[in-house]
Amino acid sequence: MTTPKRHLLPEWLRHPPLTIRTRLTLTFAALFTVGGTVLLFALTAAFYRAIFQPLPRRLVPSQLDPDHDHIVGLSDQIRDAAASHLLRDAVLLLLLVVTVSALLGWWIAGRMLRPIAAVTAAARRATDATLHERLNLSGPPDELKELGDTFDEMLERLDTAFAAQRRFVANASHELRTPLAVTRTAVEVTLAKPAPTDSQWRTMAQDVAHSTEKAQRLIEALLVLARSEQRVTDLEDDDLADITAEALDRVTTRARAHGLRLVTDLAPAPLRGNLALLDIAVTNLLENAVKYNTDGGLLQVTTRRPEAGAWAELTVLNDGPPLAAGTVYQLFEPFHRGEHTRLTATAPTPDGAGLGLSIVRAVTQAHHGRLRALARPEGGLAVTIQLPAAGPESSH
Repeated sequence: MTTPKRHLLPEWLRHPPLTIRTRLTLTFAALFTVGGTVLLFALTAAFYRAIFQPLPRRLVPSQLDPDHDHIVGLSDQIRDAAASHLLRDAVLLLLLVVTVSALLGWWIAGRMLRPIAAVTAAARRATDATLHERLNLSGPPDELKELGDTFDEMLERLDTAFAAQRRFVANASHELRTPLAVTRTAVEVTLAKPAPTDSQWRTMAQDVAHSTEKAQRLIEALLVLARSEQRVTDLEDDDLADITAEALDRVTTRARAHGLRLVTDLAPAPLRGNLALLDIAVTNLLENAVKYNTDGGLLQVTTRRPEAGAWAELTVLNDGPPLAAGTVYQLFEPFHRGEHTRLTATAPTPDGAGLGLSIVRAVTQAHHGRLRALARPEGGLAVTIQLPAAGPESSH
């Protein structure tokens, strides 16, 4: 339990905290007042010293006339009046200059703090519908410009995160209807029977288990897709050939079951990226090449780093049914399975959620890489992804 803070001053003496603009103005005015006061007293002291110091002996006449004392008294009165007027006029001028400096300080502080006011206004306006707006502050590359650029970068990250969240919610709400509907139908059909047998209960349980497993795979794929669409972090140096070799180990059994002819050429291709996401992307690409291949077809996997290139390159080539060139990149859209999309349910849907190639594209884009897909004339697909290669210092 926290103890409430006790105020030493009475309530009528407590004031709300001053704004930074007011504090800057008061600081400017105080500094000018202190400096002006010191200058004023220094000039006044020098003036007094100059007009009130005694005359040098060599300037005093040896013989004085009768009116000498009267002349000296009059001279002292004139000097006193001049000094008094000088001090009064100097104080009035100081007050005038301090007032003008405070007004100028208020205006200058407002000009200097205008970028902060823009950041504050943008933060107040920020909602999930306005995250696309940017400040784009102009001016020299100072601390305020850096603050504005940092705020723009934060808005960009938030915009990307909100967009990925919206896509995740929309896709999940749409695609989860099928497994949930299957589960509910299996349970309701079994419960509607007057005396379900053990076999019927077992069949219902199998249907529910299969539907639940499908929903789980779908959610995991959606989470990976949402994560890969955001900014990549935890970058590490590795070799694309090693990542591909490990992914091949996971699909070798399935490839042999289909009698595929596996041809590999895994040349060193050092890169820098998020190894977890890259492993998922490469595995999905290989699984897609196996899943949509023909029995006894070709699966060719190649990694390389072009000479003096800034990319690490992976190419996966597979046999399969012929594809129209104009529909190739539709395969990289979420939930697209060629003929088996969520828009066409005329054929039995193959295993999978239709997110494999979408994840490949999202991971490639998140790494600022390139993706190229070509339909082979004899059937099948050739997919090439290029990822930023590791620098010379990290490849040794």
